[in-house]
Amino acid sequence: MPPAKRASRPSDEAGPRLSIRLDLGGGLRIGPGKVRLLEEIGRAGSISAAGRALGMSYRRAWELVEALNSGLGRPVAETAAGGAGGGGARLTALGEAVVQAYRAIEAESNASAAERLATLAAASGGPHA
Repeated sequence: MPPAKRASRPSDEAGPRLSIRLDLGGGLRIGPGKVRLLEEIGRAGSISAAGRALGMSYRRAWELVEALNSGLGRPVAETAAGGAGGGGARLTALGEAVVQAYRAIEAESNASAAERLATLAAASGGPHA
């Protein structure tokens, strides 16, 4: 079986950009991996399918969701048991808010740092924005 392909995002294009990790205290960290997982759960309607799309095991995907649930004190995704009708998962309002807030912080940070990132990219001979 071929390895799973990682889902791509429009922000994956070449060029300098920030990779943001939020440290919210109490050991809760939210970064690009957890946010991509939430986005995939929302798209695929399944934690296992989201994990596969990102090249991670179901167990790892579930652990990341549980870390968010525990750290935030409320669930970011709701699951339905499998069976004849199938199971699945969907983001809660909190899960959607986490994705939206993170992506807004990411966009604002990248916009704010664009000139300095371009300067660093030019100095390194890499592509620039």
